[in-house]
Amino acid sequence: MPVRHLSGAVPRPTAFALENLVAKYDGRAPRYTSYPTAVQFTQAVDAVAYRTWLAAIPPDEPVSLYLHIPFCARLCWFCGCNTRAVNRRAPVSAYVDHLLREVDHLGASLPARLKVSAIHLGGGSPNMLSTQDLDRLFGRLGEIFEVAPDAEIAAELDPATLAREWVGAAVRHGLNRASLGVQNLDPVVQQAVNRFETFEDVAAAVEDLRSGGVASVNIDLMYGLPHQTCANTLATLDKVLLLEPERVALFGYAHVPWAKAHQQLLDERALPGAVARLDQAEAAAERLADAGYIRVGLDHFARSDDALALAQRDGRLHRNFQGYTTDAARTLLGLGASAISSLPQGFAQNIAGESAWRAVVNAGDFPIARGVVATAEDRFRGEIIERLMCDLEVDLAMVCKRHERPLADLADDRSRLAEFVADGLIELEGDRVAVTELGRLAIRSVCAVFDRHLAAGGVHHARAL
Repeated sequence: MPVRHLSGAVPRPTAFALENLVAKYDGRAPRYTSYPTAVQFTQAVDAVAYRTWLAAIPPDEPVSLYLHIPFCARLCWFCGCNTRAVNRRAPVSAYVDHLLREVDHLGASLPARLKVSAIHLGGGSPNMLSTQDLDRLFGRLGEIFEVAPDAEIAAELDPATLAREWVGAAVRHGLNRASLGVQNLDPVVQQAVNRFETFEDVAAAVEDLRSGGVASVNIDLMYGLPHQTCANTLATLDKVLLLEPERVALFGYAHVPWAKAHQQLLDERALPGAVARLDQAEAAAERLADAGYIRVGLDHFARSDDALALAQRDGRLHRNFQGYTTDAARTLLGLGASAISSLPQGFAQNIAGESAWRAVVNAGDFPIARGVVATAEDRFRGEIIERLMCDLEVDLAMVCKRHERPLADLADDRSRLAEFVADGLIELEGDRVAVTELGRLAIRSVCAVFDRHLAAGGVHHARAL
């Protein structure tokens, strides 16, 4: 089905439109990087189940790898990731020792030496790894897996601590895409969130990556941080655009202090309200569209010739725990503390605590803490949700046909869409649901219509807008 493109160049919504949107739709909803979402994970999925799933991977089918590096040189108070600040190399190197053992155990449990189409280093800040540990890690991965020559090798990096030597080592191992966390360059905002870096830091990091041979650079920005305004959001964006990144990700700050205790260090009184948050996001989106970037899904922007924009155009865009991706592998194997694996049978998450994770790895077992088995119903609804999140439209009849389901199974869901139609957030033409430009802001709420697990777990999610 051809993907209908929404123009990112339209004027941003009025304050009145945003106020109405917030008043009605700013409940709690998942980010839908998976379905079922992590809220539904339980201890019913364990190492035994995971081992069975691994054995069933087709030997000729490429897989993707995610390696979690839970260390940073500083702890940003807005962070929602599983990470901690360290100022010594020893804990990081010791972590890699255990990560290598987990890689070995994984390799021994696979049906063959599998081909890898993508490797993603996340965290935390993977550039906390020493170049020696980077060599050790990629060396072992190359022994256990057959890394494709054209594999996408990506890493999430801290520009303030990125060294040219590290870039050189990573490029030798195939690094071809990098994501730099910038968030906001205003000194008042940086002070409020305990994250300091200058534009010169970011520019130097981009220069080192480009001169080292990294072809695709993404810059992560945020909206909704303490003391953030449209003015300092656009000022940051204007500086970032001078660096001509291939992609820009614009994430909304998720305030979940009950889940991340360090977020309690933020001054809640300085957080912008929901309307102001959305205005920051839409002002930035308008500026990016003017600069020639294509709006991809909810919160990504890419140059028109970038693989992400092309995947959206062709209906090949996917969404996983790292966000929007071109990765089409059915299996993503997660390694490291808190890493999540995604397989056709379901999801399995590693133990989050480092000590407990190390103990299980040392014992020679898989450190699986929890997960969920994906039922036929989950796969059916998961496809609807993913296509809405990626394409902003879905043909319900076509999805039903692929899953051998009668369209009548979605009768209740279709009736719940009427309110979104009345509010101008979606268009419903026959069996086709298409999200409008205003509705893009509420896409998670639209997806929630098809979520059969949400009622029991919605309270655990961040605000939808």
